[in-house]
Amino acid sequence: MAGKNQHVVKRDDGWAVRGENNQRDTSHHRTLSEAERAARDIAINQRSEVLIHGENGRIRERNSYGNDPHPPKG
Repeated sequence: MAGKNQHVVKRDDGWAVRGENNQRDTSHHRTLSEAERAARDIAINQRSEVLIHGENGRIRERNSYGNDPHPPKG
């Protein structure tokens, strides 16, 4: 069973990682790359996805680290 998807979101003082449907952030980071790395590590461990939100709050990228229901062909 896959774990919670991890969202990388902008905060006033940097970037945060938040598990899907969680009330609180899991961790806070100064840079986007630090937050992406932390979210990726959690997603690999939980076999879930990372959804990276832009500064406008919209999802701009998503990466799967678990059982991908639509893997690429070839």
